[in-house]
Amino acid sequence: MCEKGIKYYIKELMTIAAPIIMGNLGFILIGVGDVVIAGRYSTDAFAAISIATAIVNCIFTFGIGLISSISPLLSNYRGQNKSIKKYFYPSIRFSMLLALITSLAIVAVVPLIPKMGFEQKLIAPVQDYMLITAFSTFGAYLHACLKEFLQAYEIVVFPNVVTFFCVFLNVVLNLTFVFGVGPIPSLGVIGLAIASLLVRYFMGFALLIYCFINMTFRNYKEKEYYQSMLKIGMPISLAVLVEFVAFNSIAILMGRVSGLYAAAQNLVCTLTTISFMVPFAISNAIAVKVGFANGSDNYEDLKKYSFFGTVLSVSFMICSAIVFTSFAPHLVRIFTSDASLVKIAVPIMYILSIFQVFDGLQISLAGVCKGIKQTNVVLFANFIAYWCVSIPLGCFLAFHVGFMLKGFWWGLVSAACLLCMIMLVKLKKYFKPVHQ
Repeated sequence: MCEKGIKYYIKELMTIAAPIIMGNLGFILIGVGDVVIAGRYSTDAFAAISIATAIVNCIFTFGIGLISSISPLLSNYRGQNKSIKKYFYPSIRFSMLLALITSLAIVAVVPLIPKMGFEQKLIAPVQDYMLITAFSTFGAYLHACLKEFLQAYEIVVFPNVVTFFCVFLNVVLNLTFVFGVGPIPSLGVIGLAIASLLVRYFMGFALLIYCFINMTFRNYKEKEYYQSMLKIGMPISLAVLVEFVAFNSIAILMGRVSGLYAAAQNLVCTLTTISFMVPFAISNAIAVKVGFANGSDNYEDLKKYSFFGTVLSVSFMICSAIVFTSFAPHLVRIFTSDASLVKIAVPIMYILSIFQVFDGLQISLAGVCKGIKQTNVVLFANFIAYWCVSIPLGCFLAFHVGFMLKGFWWGLVSAACLLCMIMLVKLKKYFKPVHQ
C-alpha cells in the first residue's frame, strides 16, 4: 500500500513537471543559444550580453515573480470548486501593465551604463542590447501569464512544446541577424537582441491563439483578484528579485574588474540554470498540487506532495552535481575556446556542484510555501540569505582574501544552505498543527 502511494504521488507530480521541464529547458536553451553564438562571434560580444542580461534580469524578474502567483492562486480556487475562466482577461491586463512598467524601467537605466565603470568598448553594445530587449517584455510577460493560467488547469504540454520549438527558431534568427545571411548584414549584439524580441512575441501570441481556440472567456473585473495576486505575488516577486539581483550583481561587480569575469559568471550561471530547470519544474508542480490540496482541505495529499516532490528535486541535483564535477572542463569548452575564460570558469564548477544540492532543496520548499500561500517566508529567507550573508561574505572573500569570482560562489553556497534551514523551520511549524 505504501509503495502504491509513493508511485501515485510521484506520477501525479511528474505528469505536470515533465512538460514543464521540457519547456523550462527550452527557455534556458534559448539563452544558451544566445551565449554560444555570442561567444563564437567575439569575446567582447559575450562580455557585453553578459553584463546587459545581468542588468535587465534584475528588472525583468520582478514582473515574472508577480505573474508566477497566478497558477498557485487559481489552483487554490479550483480546489474550492470555483470557476477560474473569468480570471483570463484580468490576468492579461495585469501582466501587460507590469510589462509597460518593466520596459520603461529598463529604458531608464540605459543612460546610466557609462557611469557604472565598465570597459569603454562594452558600453555601446550593452546599451544597444538593453534598448531593444526592453520592448520584448510585452511578449515575454504575455507568454508567462498564459503559461501560468494554463498551468492552473494542469494544461502543460502545449505551452512547453511552444517554448521548446523556439529553441530552434532562436538559433536560426540568431545566425541570421548576428552573422548575416544574404541581404541581411551582420548585426552582432544588436542581432542577438532582435532575435530575442521576435522569439518572445512568437511565444506569447502562440499561447494567446491556443487559448482563444480551445476556451471561451468573458470579460470580467474583480478587484479582489488583483489584491490576491499582489498579496501572494509580491513576496514571491521580491524574493525572485532579491535572488536575481544577488546573482547578477556578481556579474556586474566582477565586470568592473574585467569583462572576462562577467563572461565566466554568465557561462557558469547558464550551466547551473539548465540543471536548475528540473527542480524548478518540480517546484511548480508542487505548488499546483499542494495549492489544490490546500484549497480542498486534503492535508494528507498536501504533506505527501510536499515530501515526495522535495525528494525528487534533491535526488536529481545530486546526480547533476556528480556530472558537473566529473566533466567540468568539457562543459565549459562547449561555450568558449578562450583559454583565459576556461581557466576562470572551471574551478567555479566544483563549487557550483555543492551549491546545486542545497539549491534543489530550497526551490522545492519554496514550491510548498507557494502552494500553502505562505510566501512571506520565502521573501524573508531570500533577503537574509543573499543580502545579509552571501553578498557581504562574497565581497570579503573576492576582494579582501583574493578569491575573486570563487569567493562570491562560496557566498552563494552559504546562502543556499541558510535558505533551506529557514524554510524547513517555518514548514515544520506549519505542518505540526496540520498533523495534529
